[in-house]
Amino acid sequence: MVLEDLLTPEGAERKPWHMLPLGALYASIAVFLALWIFREQASLIVVFLTVMACIPLMYKIIALEESKEAKIEKETSILKEHRRALLSFIYLFLGFVIAFSIWFIALPASFVQDLFATQMFTISSINNQVTGNAAGMGFLGSIIGNNLKVLFFCVFFSFFYGAGAIFILTWNASVISSAIGSFVRSNVEKIAAAGGLMKIATYSHMYAIGITRYMTHGIFEILAYFIGGLAGGLISVAIIRHKMGEKIFNKVMLDALDLILLAILCTLFAGVVEVYVTPLIV
Repeated sequence: MVLEDLLTPEGAERKPWHMLPLGALYASIAVFLALWIFREQASLIVVFLTVMACIPLMYKIIALEESKEAKIEKETSILKEHRRALLSFIYLFLGFVIAFSIWFIALPASFVQDLFATQMFTISSINNQVTGNAAGMGFLGSIIGNNLKVLFFCVFFSFFYGAGAIFILTWNASVISSAIGSFVRSNVEKIAAAGGLMKIATYSHMYAIGITRYMTHGIFEILAYFIGGLAGGLISVAIIRHKMGEKIFNKVMLDALDLILLAILCTLFAGVVEVYVTPLIV
């Protein structure tokens, strides 16, 4: 009850950037509890605990967005009307990434192994797939296909579980954070082995590169997933609150479809950036 009342949905939309420290707080508390109580299963428990803290606020924001549908007069104003909700979701996600990645870098190796074991296995599997695929249109198709699959999972999870898409997005945040943290630790170790000085500036520099490398395309992916999650949530709330055939019900469905199409476009763009731009950032 304490965590879910730290910020109201109206406050989140009025000042979306407040979601960033809130997301970092949720993730940090989850890290502490997962290592303290559930250390053997910490890599999954940390995701579940973070999700549990977010769901009440996420559901209230989606319900608030659905209540705005009657006021939207033009299809072109859909994104404008929902932009603050999407911004608040993105700031929440960035809070997760910052907190998880900093804990990955700061904690001793034994704690990191327990806390991010499943995430590191996922990254290893992805890297093996990348190695097995030649760069080019085939690889681009594979990336886009995988991202579209995640997008539709977000839509379905939000439809069936209300704010359920936050589970997939929190999991993605933990995986991205593991990749960033691993990038920073491995590069700092290389500098140290080469006789470089271990200064805070070194960590800061590598952390900035890591964030840039993975969020250059990641921000478009996450935007797509949140748009899809919002669309699924709108459909879910509309079915509960309105009858099929009503004007407001049909309008919500049409707007949700528009959001899904927009999410697909964001996913396609993110795939192009991931294949052709991200590898240039080293």
